[in-house]
Amino acid sequence: MSIVLVRHGETALNVARVLQPADTPLSALGLAQAQAVAHRLATLGVAGIVSSDLPRAWVTAQAIGRACGLPVTASALLHERNFGDLRGQPYDTLGFDPLAMNEAPAGGESVPVFTARVAAAFDQMLRLRAALSGPLVVVTHGMVIRAMLTRHCRLSNGVHLPQHLGNTCLSVVSAEPPHDVELLACTRHLGASTQPDARGLSGG
Repeated sequence: MSIVLVRHGETALNVARVLQPADTPLSALGLAQAQAVAHRLATLGVAGIVSSDLPRAWVTAQAIGRACGLPVTASALLHERNFGDLRGQPYDTLGFDPLAMNEAPAGGESVPVFTARVAAAFDQMLRLRAALSGPLVVVTHGMVIRAMLTRHCRLSNGVHLPQHLGNTCLSVVSAEPPHDVELLACTRHLGASTQPDARGLSGG
């Protein structure tokens, strides 16, 4: 059985391409996206849900929990990379790419610290899945999903991770090593009125 990675719904700051403070809420569109992905997951026999407790992920996970009739477990290990003092700043005006910087911004996380946390989150995810009889849904953030898929999972030959991970996209990975990716960044549950903004920031 599988693990389903879900990115949170859209926020106004995603669309504005702003590095997000921890308390950023979902937009109205993000709430609608959360309902759409919840409706899709309700048909999959989900056995457990774990989520980042940052509001944009937590509210997405709560919608899934209601649809599946399950409680949601919070995990701070699933938080987005912490950009410290850069949070709240427009990405395109910084003059550099903070998503690619290896060092820690003031008050934030370096890449080595972030990737070590994601590794711990991945291990936690596997332990939770091992205790279940069906799929585990993991609701988290763009950079966390990207790090999990590239560092801990195996993509099929010739398949590449897209540059932009759409809001509420879901990726399905095997719970058994080498954790093959069975479905990648799928948003087929979103209709024309709930499509994510392709220019939005995917991470941060």
